[in-house]
Amino acid sequence: MLLDFDGPVTDLFRDRSTAPVAERIKETVRSVWGTLDPDVEACDDSHGILRRLRDMFDRPTPEPRDPRALLEAERIVTEYEYEAVKSAEPAPHALGLIDMLFARGVPLVIVSNNADGPIWEFLKGGNVQRQEKVDAVMGRDPLELRHMKPNPYSVNRALKHLGMRPEWCLLIGDQLTDLKAAQEARTSFLGYTQSSKRATEMENLGANCVISSHEPLIETVKSLPNPN
Repeated sequence: MLLDFDGPVTDLFRDRSTAPVAERIKETVRSVWGTLDPDVEACDDSHGILRRLRDMFDRPTPEPRDPRALLEAERIVTEYEYEAVKSAEPAPHALGLIDMLFARGVPLVIVSNNADGPIWEFLKGGNVQRQEKVDAVMGRDPLELRHMKPNPYSVNRALKHLGMRPEWCLLIGDQLTDLKAAQEARTSFLGYTQSSKRATEMENLGANCVISSHEPLIETVKSLPNPN
C-alpha cells in the first residue's frame, strides 16, 4: 500500500493558506535572483512555488542562476512543515487503517511531496506512535524539485524499496497529481476526498475508485487472511 501523507493521513495545514510561506520564499529568492518570472510571482502555494522556481531555474539566462536559492526555498517549506506537524491531527480512521494494514502484513510506504523529516515527526508523535508500522517514507527530494508528484519518481522509489511490481500496489491520494503519478508509475489508484467535485474529476481521469472515508478500505483489508 502506498499512501499520500497530507490529506489521507492528516490535514497538515488544516485548510490554512500557504500563501505567507510562498511570499517568504519569493522575498528570499528575489534577494538572490532578482526579478522573478510572472508565473512564480503569481503562485501562492508553498509546493507549487517550488515547482515553478525549478522551472525558472532551467530557463535560459545570460548568467546562470545560483542553485542555492532553490535549496533555501525548499528549506523554508520544510521548516513550515515541521511547525505544522506539531498541531496536526490524524485524519479520521487513518490510524485504524495503518493498524489494520500492519495486522494483515500489508507493507505500507508513505509517498509524499512533503519532506521526510516532518512526516516521521508526525508518525512518532505522542498521539500517533505508528512509526514502526510504516515500512518507509518517500518524501520530497530536496535536491531535485522536479521529482515532486505528479512526477512518478517517489512512487517508483517506493516500488523499488518494496521490490514489488506496479500492478501489485495501490496508491491512495487526495490530489489529481497523486492520480497522475500513479498512472505514470502504472499502479492502481484509490482517490480519497470529501469533495464531490474532486471525486468526479478523479473518476473522469481514470481513478480505479474514489472513497470519502477510510472505513470501507479498513473493512476490505480486515477481510484479508491473517498472516499469523
